[in-house]
Amino acid sequence: MEADKAAPLRVDAETAIILREAYHKIEALFRSDHYGLYDYVRVVAGKVAHVDAFYVGFLQGTSRVRYPYGYDDGQYVDPDTHIFGPGGQTAWLLKHRQTYRFGYDNGFVLHAGVPVGDPARRSEDAVTVPIYRPAKDGPDQLFGMLSMQSYTPRTYDDNAVRAFEWLSEVVERVLTREGEDREALRRLPAGDVGPNLLTSDHVMEYLTHRVASIREIAAEALDEPDVGTAVHRHLERIVDAAEHIQSELIEMLMETDEGPERRFTTLTKAQQGVALLLADGLDNDQLAVELGVSLNTVKTHLSAILRKYGFRYRAQVAEDVRKYLAR
Repeated sequence: MEADKAAPLRVDAETAIILREAYHKIEALFRSDHYGLYDYVRVVAGKVAHVDAFYVGFLQGTSRVRYPYGYDDGQYVDPDTHIFGPGGQTAWLLKHRQTYRFGYDNGFVLHAGVPVGDPARRSEDAVTVPIYRPAKDGPDQLFGMLSMQSYTPRTYDDNAVRAFEWLSEVVERVLTREGEDREALRRLPAGDVGPNLLTSDHVMEYLTHRVASIREIAAEALDEPDVGTAVHRHLERIVDAAEHIQSELIEMLMETDEGPERRFTTLTKAQQGVALLLADGLDNDQLAVELGVSLNTVKTHLSAILRKYGFRYRAQVAEDVRKYLAR
């Protein structure tokens, strides 16, 4: 219905053009590249208003915020993790569930927390927008935030704030779609495993490929005709270090636990079917209904599985199967 349509975004014409271009580029380029997404959003925000500092933070647990991306005065800020207290900006967002603006309290909440980048410099204006994850029951869950800050007072007018809120919503939709993709995977057998269960194999494979890309960049630079002697020597060291790291990572992969795969493959096809359902958390009655067999048959399968695994409890088997499926 007409009344259900979202209200038009009240920004000036120049800002609208910037945001429209940003939307199309984000859709095309940054769905699976989080670093690229955050970096591009910072650049777009800087087209609307001056941005000295910028960060992205995500809540984990009850009191921790992880910052995968930060930028301060032209310099990349190393990722970090902080415990937030009751008086800082994160607590304020959790309580008020709305955008924080410096002018609300003259930066009191902002300065009560950990500063972005150089701790010797205080931001004189800031806008921090909460990011939400849809919840099945109850209000959407606040799970992150985007913040832009300036060392100059009164930098961010209403136009800039609305534009930044809109950009944050686009980021939220990108991350939400990834969550929906994971939800689709959960519908498969033992669906709670997969992208949500990060294993050493996943980490090692990722690092191996990323280090390889660094080595290739350095190797390409070595072939440039105008590389000086000192730079050439440093590039050779980078290539050599990358090759060492790649080799070491592969050897580390060989040391990862192969037990889950070995144990699962000792089961018969029928027992593997039971093991998959155990990983989904089904009890004996549910197993019998799902498999169309009697409770005695279920108990026979479970006894055989526990014996082959060498475990005492079904929960141990379920966890081991999840590790195997997430390899």
